[in-house]
Amino acid sequence: MNKSAKTVRVAIVQDSSVIMEKEACIEKVNELTKKAAKNGAKIILFPEAFIPTYPRGLSFGAKVGSRSDAGKKDFARYWENSIEIPGPDIDKLGKIAKDNSVYLIIGVIERDAGFSGGTLYCSILYFNPKGEFLGKHRKLKPTGSERLIWGEGDGSTLTVIDTPYGKIGGLICWENYMPLARTAMYAKGIDIYVAPTADARDSWQATMKHIALEGRCFVLSCNQFVTKDMYPKDLACYDELKNSTDILSRGGSVIIDPNGAVLAGPLFNKSGMLYADLDLSVIARTRYDFDVVGHYARPDVFRLYVNEEKLDSVLPEKDEKK
Repeated sequence: MNKSAKTVRVAIVQDSSVIMEKEACIEKVNELTKKAAKNGAKIILFPEAFIPTYPRGLSFGAKVGSRSDAGKKDFARYWENSIEIPGPDIDKLGKIAKDNSVYLIIGVIERDAGFSGGTLYCSILYFNPKGEFLGKHRKLKPTGSERLIWGEGDGSTLTVIDTPYGKIGGLICWENYMPLARTAMYAKGIDIYVAPTADARDSWQATMKHIALEGRCFVLSCNQFVTKDMYPKDLACYDELKNSTDILSRGGSVIIDPNGAVLAGPLFNKSGMLYADLDLSVIARTRYDFDVVGHYARPDVFRLYVNEEKLDSVLPEKDEKK
């Protein structure tokens, strides 16, 4: 662990996107980051797909064998409000991190700036207190209907960043149920594990406790609090929400220590922020008797191969003379 600090205050933001409005989302990130930084937070985590939204309840007009014009219209709106890397939106988020001297970690919908530019990814972005973009993680396996709107990431974005507070990295939502993905991240030495999510079930809390105990790391899980009336009424498929409950996502954000003890939360049924002061010395103490990829591993019996190559669908022709 490359830690120079003994403690760090972290903040989790449980709030809603300004749905399908990228610029307004970024401004909301700015205001909420300022608030958390004023309360002493040095690491600030936002939920999955905070910019421009996790589109819960929308089908984008998809049925087996067909996609409706209305659904394509909503997808185009979603696409227009997503983020390209690099680009001016990355610069704005970097400035927010710099202005508040924080590590900013945020879930976004990323529009692929290469190739056709048509594919969206559910990603985590990392910024340091200098405003530098440190990297991203693209969700490896979208769940269920998410596969209709998001592409799959590859092993090149299993990002873990070095900080004065140890190594920070994580997985998105149900990626956290993938044992091999977790193992790959543990092998990178994670001390603070982030898990932005859209899962508000009680069972999610057990998963977060398990990861804290398994990885002997602090776990920060962050979800949105969203109600039906937050959705713009001019969505082409808005009528799909008419039979939905008023609360579409009740939250459940939580902070857990490496012993599995809850430090803050879970927060349900309202917007808010969770804070915790992490005692980083706890990590080494808990790994004394269990280190999942260290002395508690059995490489003579089990080994994991991880392909971290960037996989592109179109490659330049190789020069056989080289």
